[in-house]
Amino acid sequence: IHPGYGFLAENPNFAEVCETCKLTFIGPSPEVIRLMGDKNQARKSMAEHGLPVLPGTEVLGSEEEALEDAKKIGYPVMVKAAAGGGGKGMRIINSAEELPKLLQMAQNEAEASFGSADVYLEKYISSPRHIEFQVLGGQAGNVIHLGERECTIQRRHQKLIEESASPALDAETRERVGAQVVAALRRIGYTNAGTVEFLRDQSGELFFIEMN
Repeated sequence: IHPGYGFLAENPNFAEVCETCKLTFIGPSPEVIRLMGDKNQARKSMAEHGLPVLPGTEVLGSEEEALEDAKKIGYPVMVKAAAGGGGKGMRIINSAEELPKLLQMAQNEAEASFGSADVYLEKYISSPRHIEFQVLGGQAGNVIHLGERECTIQRRHQKLIEESASPALDAETRERVGAQVVAALRRIGYTNAGTVEFLRDQSGELFFIEMN
């Protein structure tokens, strides 16, 4: 059974039901969907497996914790929904004065959109490039990447144009980051198709942000 394109494609409970009913779910395992579907856990996992990530936090427990963490990271920061996607539950916070209101707005939007108010903080990069690596994983443990796409031109965090290959990456960077992506996904047992997303800062460094 193919889950189509949308929320069922990233729903670990649906994948588990398929397994229970002896149906082959065309997609990653429920365990991997659960791991990579939570952006905060995905960041931790990819960092453990060698991918660079932006400075950030665990899921926030309180406004006071958020204020303390944001000060350590340094403004501006981005608050993001842990179960998020599609630009929902995200706000750019430029100062401590802005944080309480914008944090609450992000939590409310996350709860309404995803059924979870869990959010975390991540260092905000101004004028980044958004670059994605497409990957395929087979049942025998083989993982490959199919190169990258430039997805920087966006409106409200939604991509308008995708260009492949990215004009911002040279051959050495493409080979190095592609190899890191393949190695990390092989270690977590990733199967089927996926997209590994990065932000590129002004220095040219790529940072993992999420996987779909």
